[in-house]
Amino acid sequence: MGDNNATKDYWDASLYDGKHAFVSNFGNDVIKLLDAKKGERILDLGCGTGDLAHSLTEMGVTVVGFDKSKNMIDQAKAKYPNIVFGVSDATELDYQNEFDAVFSNAVLHWVKPPKQALQSIYQTLKPKGRFVAEFGGKGNVKIITDEILNQFKSYEINFSDEQFPWYFPSIGQYSTLMEEVGFRVMHAQHFDRPTPLDGEHGLRNWLEMFSGGMFEGISNELKNEIFNKIETNVRETLYLDGCWFADYKRIRVIGVK
Repeated sequence: MGDNNATKDYWDASLYDGKHAFVSNFGNDVIKLLDAKKGERILDLGCGTGDLAHSLTEMGVTVVGFDKSKNMIDQAKAKYPNIVFGVSDATELDYQNEFDAVFSNAVLHWVKPPKQALQSIYQTLKPKGRFVAEFGGKGNVKIITDEILNQFKSYEINFSDEQFPWYFPSIGQYSTLMEEVGFRVMHAQHFDRPTPLDGEHGLRNWLEMFSGGMFEGISNELKNEIFNKIETNVRETLYLDGCWFADYKRIRVIGVK
């Protein structure tokens, strides 16, 4: 989700399910933080292919799942036809005071402008409703993204700060935005979470899955050449004991309306 995907859907739902199950697996920790109660109505914002929405329904709650990627939503509908899924941007939710909670995992670092997304989330919640989220925080995947940008520079590929697809705030920055739109911030945490990537080609699959928008207009031949150089240059740091790792740094928040 996010403005970087406004003109093209870069999300490969099959690659996501096949090689990036860690996204949903780690999301189970955030579900515990949500502490859903039977009978609640919950919005899963950025639901991807629906695995966490499905987990929530098994707890006896009513879930509505939204993602900006039609590819992801089509896969979610195929996997879980009994759950309501739809395509929507996080900044343009069309609900007022309808949900007991908004749940979001690994999404809000894609969404710009962040304050507009928070305003949209706030209006969907019932009074005293809660917003529970985890997403990339300050310094997230910095080793990987710095190397992408280094390669762009070495190949004289023009790339501006505005084209950077992610928003990785500090706790202070994000908590302030939450308070500005009306939330009472009950919990805010920033932590390191080195994340294993599946298989020998784990980093390449990560780059293919998550950085596609940065390589728009670049030929597949040059993209693969850059991927090779990224792998070589970060291997000493991010390839440990036969496994690739992504240098994730995450933020978790709970806000109450």
